[in-house]
Amino acid sequence: MATLAEKARACRECESVLPLGPRPILQVHSDARILLASQAPGRIAHQSGVPFQDASGRRLRDWMGISEPEFYAPENVAILPMGFCYPGRGAGGDLPPRPECAAIWRRQFLYRFDGIRLTLVIGQHAQKWHFDRKAPGSVAEQARRWMEQGGDRVPMPHPSPRNNVWLSRNPWFETRFLPRLRSAVRNALAGE
Repeated sequence: MATLAEKARACRECESVLPLGPRPILQVHSDARILLASQAPGRIAHQSGVPFQDASGRRLRDWMGISEPEFYAPENVAILPMGFCYPGRGAGGDLPPRPECAAIWRRQFLYRFDGIRLTLVIGQHAQKWHFDRKAPGSVAEQARRWMEQGGDRVPMPHPSPRNNVWLSRNPWFETRFLPRLRSAVRNALAGE
């Protein structure tokens, strides 16, 4: 896993189209118990080299019910975004992850995880890749389906403050979804 991570961090495949240049950001360990299948690093992560070290990350850790040290322990949580580099900004926020990244790297990493017990699938780009592409449904529909049926892949909205409107329209997410998510996270970290 370490050799593959080194190769991924040295990737320059999209260099010509990345506005701030390449800086692949991921957190991996073959024994990780939770996989965060997220979108792509934001501008702050690009600058610091640390994923989810912003308001989105604080909210995500709160949703998961874990501390910052637990979150950044790679044997606990692997962070494997669909795109490893900041894609730049568009009219409505950050651009989608570069598709080359998932095509080159995703399966290589997924095959090397031995202990993943729970995958948090964050945002529409990750959900299109990790769920049935024919009828994935909205984030709300997928999240409700997970609450009813369970499973080891959890569809989630992005924790960005830009999603505050979605959260206010879906109060069940905080009252019913998050307690179940926190329980699943605790069980995964405990090895259950």
